[in-house]
Amino acid sequence: MRGHRVNLEGAWRELRAHTNHPPAVTALLGEAVAASALLAATLKFQGTLTLQLQGDGAVGLLVAQCTHDFRLRAMARCEAAALRKLTDAAPGQASFRQLAGAEGRFAVTVEADERGTRYQGVVPLSGASLSESLEAYFASSEQLPTRVLLASDEGHAAGMLVQKLPGADDSQETEETWAGAQQGIARLTPAEVLQGDIEEVLASAFPGHDLRLFGSTPVHFECGCSQGRVAGLLRGLGADEVRGVLKEQGAVTVMCEFCHRPYRFDMVDVEALFCDGAAGGSLAIH
Repeated sequence: MRGHRVNLEGAWRELRAHTNHPPAVTALLGEAVAASALLAATLKFQGTLTLQLQGDGAVGLLVAQCTHDFRLRAMARCEAAALRKLTDAAPGQASFRQLAGAEGRFAVTVEADERGTRYQGVVPLSGASLSESLEAYFASSEQLPTRVLLASDEGHAAGMLVQKLPGADDSQETEETWAGAQQGIARLTPAEVLQGDIEEVLASAFPGHDLRLFGSTPVHFECGCSQGRVAGLLRGLGADEVRGVLKEQGAVTVMCEFCHRPYRFDMVDVEALFCDGAAGGSLAIH
């Protein structure tokens, strides 16, 4: 058996720095972020893993990405009318199905840099939680028996995964060990996963098992947006359209869809975008 545990603090706070979702949506986003890191930890690849949830509930689209070296970002796109009903709901008061909807799908896409290959596994949304959908993905797309526990709050996004190793035999000893691993993760509470010391958590959840704890790996928030990329986007729109927005609104503001960071361009910035030589890389944004 093998397992992975993720506990995000700084990266989780940075990811949410420019977002303002209702608590229930934030909780689901945190679970998805933790899940993307757990998924990346189970693979040997160089590239990006994308977890995507699409449904007909309040959250129409949720995307979490994690690279092989654990740089992550995430976003949630919500349906306005359904979202208003959840504005005052605490994280535990809005069910997974209210957020994700009755119909939808759960997709995992792996884009490997070294070979330029792309793999995608898609399964229907399953059960009453993101954890159950993730377990269904492993059972269907990877044929790996897996149990997952996810949790998040204002300060942490966390999760734990236990899995039977590929190629494990079907002996009675293996089956008993796997049964014990499943019971162990079922004993854990979200609070233990969020706040508990990893050695204490393992000792509590898996007593009597021979455990080996490996070293940890840092996880960082990193979005691909930048002032330079936004400037290139505005140049692509053309001077007339950008200056039209500037005249109408007094400034041009572009918000990153992933991290919601706003990029503001005033009159001086806009003129610098389209001055001679700007496209060649000599642009200075103030």
